[in-house]
Amino acid sequence: MRIVSGMRPTGKLHLGHFIGVLKNWVALQEKYDTFYFVADWHALSTKYDEGLDLNELSIELVKEWIACGIDPKKSILFRQSDIKEHAELYLVLNMITPVSWLERNPTYKDAMNQPEYREKNNAGFLTYPVLQTADIILYDANLVPIGEDQKPHLELAREIVRRFHYMFKKEIFTEPKELLTEIPRLPGLDGRKMSKSFNNAIYLDDDEKSIWAKVRMAKTDPARIKKTDPGHPEVCIIFDYHNAFNKEEVVEIEKECRAGTIGCVECKKRCAAKINELLSPIREKKASLNESMILDIINEGNKKAGNIANEKMEEVNKVIF
Repeated sequence: MRIVSGMRPTGKLHLGHFIGVLKNWVALQEKYDTFYFVADWHALSTKYDEGLDLNELSIELVKEWIACGIDPKKSILFRQSDIKEHAELYLVLNMITPVSWLERNPTYKDAMNQPEYREKNNAGFLTYPVLQTADIILYDANLVPIGEDQKPHLELAREIVRRFHYMFKKEIFTEPKELLTEIPRLPGLDGRKMSKSFNNAIYLDDDEKSIWAKVRMAKTDPARIKKTDPGHPEVCIIFDYHNAFNKEEVVEIEKECRAGTIGCVECKKRCAAKINELLSPIREKKASLNESMILDIINEGNKKAGNIANEKMEEVNKVIF
């Protein structure tokens, strides 16, 4: 069973990426034929005007994947823009995909209610689900790991596949199915979505000093004034982090917090220590990797992915022309 999944190279990865995506990717590579790609063309759909150094960001992204446990010997790692068949199939699928299908995409409709997206509203953003479809079916992926909110995207991919098969009278693509995964939502240190733009994230390469400085300033229970006041862990950001990264102590910490026998500073220190314990080997592994090593891994992955993509596009073109 083959899995295909990608990530946009738009900046440094943080704990939200680790717990929401990378931890799952590492587990999946032990069970499936996994293809993980740098979605640099997808980055242009919303970031085309930001002057991103996509080459440098792509190298850093793969470096962090490997540091987190993605194994190039178990997974094929490649860069989307290096496999031109992605663009070729994207073009073909755009020719047969009704605009109305794209306009009903919940992500697109939500974005059009936000001024920053409404101003851009470029064709690439409208049609990015078509490129996603090309990314997936080019490799005959059986499964795509997604959260519940992404199900409409995969259903659209299946609709496009069925339309292609109907129009050209031959079934050559695998209809991808969702591999629904529970994607934990780790809040930023201020309670909002974890994001570089909000300056509320802990990054995978943050050192011990930086981690403590950030955790120390995180929001906690606003109703707790004194150390001995009973706490309410359900409204505390730090407790969310304990729940994610400190399973061994989370029950004890909740009990002590509610009883007022542990203060917020001590609670934060224990949280920061656990996060550093998680990130320390990731930092060390990342430091051991250089650009040359990463480019070799990407180039090797490109060759393997490229051979498969080339064969599939030859099949597509025979059916069409």
